[in-house]
Amino acid sequence: MRGRSVRILPAVLACLALTATATGFVPPGGRRHEPAPAPTPAAAVYTVALTGDAAGGRWSGHEEVSFTNDSPEPLREVQLRLWGNAHGGCADPAVTVTGLAGAAGDAFSVGCTALRVTLPVPLGPGDRHTIGFDLTVRAPERADSADRFGRHGAYSYFGNALPVLAVRDAAGWHLDPFTDTGESFYTLAADFTVALDHPSGLGVPATGTSTGAPGSAGRTVTTATARQVRDFAWAAGPFGTVSGLSAGGVVVNVHTVAGVGAEDARAILAVAVSATDAHSRAFGAYPYAELDAVLDDDLWFSGMEYPGFVLDRVNTTALVHEVAHQWWYGVVGDDQYGRPWLDESFAEYATDLALGRDGADCWNSVAWSSPQERVTNGMAYWDDHPARYGEVVYGYGGCALHDLRRLIGAGAMADLLRGYVREHWYGVSSTPAFKAAAQAATAEDLAPFWAAHRIDG
Repeated sequence: MRGRSVRILPAVLACLALTATATGFVPPGGRRHEPAPAPTPAAAVYTVALTGDAAGGRWSGHEEVSFTNDSPEPLREVQLRLWGNAHGGCADPAVTVTGLAGAAGDAFSVGCTALRVTLPVPLGPGDRHTIGFDLTVRAPERADSADRFGRHGAYSYFGNALPVLAVRDAAGWHLDPFTDTGESFYTLAADFTVALDHPSGLGVPATGTSTGAPGSAGRTVTTATARQVRDFAWAAGPFGTVSGLSAGGVVVNVHTVAGVGAEDARAILAVAVSATDAHSRAFGAYPYAELDAVLDDDLWFSGMEYPGFVLDRVNTTALVHEVAHQWWYGVVGDDQYGRPWLDESFAEYATDLALGRDGADCWNSVAWSSPQERVTNGMAYWDDHPARYGEVVYGYGGCALHDLRRLIGAGAMADLLRGYVREHWYGVSSTPAFKAAAQAATAEDLAPFWAAHRIDG
C-alpha cells in the first residue's frame, strides 16, 4: 500500500517502454522446497462457489481446500485466516465459517481472524487432506472512503476476504495481527477456482482468468481460475471497462467506478500495459494470462495489490508500484508482517527502474529517528511508528537498493535480481537469502554496506 500521489505524466510511457533488459529465461514451473522444516501446509487447492446478493455486497456458498503436509513433522491442525474480521472482530464478523467437514473447528484467536481447525488424524509428511465449509462474506459499509475490503456506494471490494491457510514454518504458526499501516498477509502459492454467481448487470473483476456463463434468469456465473497465486481478490459493481494487450501477451483490464473519466481510464491502461512489460523484462515474464486493475479515487490509500488484481487511484506511480508487486510478493513471496521491506522496498526500486529514475543521491537525505529504526523492521515496529513507515521502508529501502546497484554495478545488479526471482519463483524470500545472493554477485565485502544501510538479518 502506497501513500504517494503522482498524476499521469506524458513521459511515463516512454520511460516504461525503454527501461529494463530482456531476460530470456523461462521460469520454472514447479514449487521450490525451502530448507527444512519447509513451510506448510503446501500445494493448496481452493475450490469456491459463492452466490452474491443483488448489490454484490454479500456472498454465501461453499469453500473446499486440499493441502499437503510438506513438513517432516506430523500436521495435527491447520489455521484458517479470516482477515475480513479484522475490523469487526468477534462481535461483528464479516466472514463466517460453518459446517466444517474433514476437520473440527477448535478455537478462534487474533480477534476472530484465525480459526484453529483440528484434523481428524495427524497428517503425515507428504500426505494430503481436504477440508470444506460453508461460507458467508459480507462487505462492511465504508461510508467515508473505499477500502480493500468493504462496500462504498455501489461498489464492493473483497481483498483478503476468502479464508486461506496460515503458514507454519521454522518460526511456528504465523498468526500475526491485522495492520492498516501495511500488510500482515503471508501465504504460500496455491491454486484457486472461484465461481461467482452474480446479477448480470454487475461486473466482478477478480484474480486469475475469468470466463462467464449464463446462470438463472438475469444472472451470470463468472468462474475465475488462478494457478500459483498467494490469495484471491475480487470486486463487484457497475464498472466501466477498457482492455488492452501487453507485448508479452497479457490481457490487461482497467475497471472504473463512476466518476473516473474515459481519458484517465485509457491513460492508466497504457501505463498498466507498459509497466507489465517493463517489469517482465527486468524480472522474468509475468506468469499469468490476465491483470485486472480497479480505479477508484475514493480509496483512502493510493494502491493495493493482490495476485493479478490491483486496486488503485488514478495515480501513475502507485499503479506501476502495485504492478511491481506481482513479482515482489506475488512471485517472490515473503513474510509481509515480519519483513515488509522484502516486497515494499523491492517494488519501490522496480517502480523507479520502470519510470527511468536512478535514485541519484537519495541516500544523502536519510535521517534516522532513533537507534532502533531499521529498514528491516517488522510491522509491529511500524504500527508503533506509522509516520515513519513509508519514509523508511519505501524510501530508504528503495534507496538502499539503488546504492547497492551503484556499488556492485548496474549489470551485476540486474543479473542479481533476475537470478534471485528465478531461484525464488513461487517460493519465499528472506533477508539472509537476499544478502547471501548479493554477496555472491560481487567480490566487494558487503558487511559494511548492510550495516550502513541498517539492513539486519
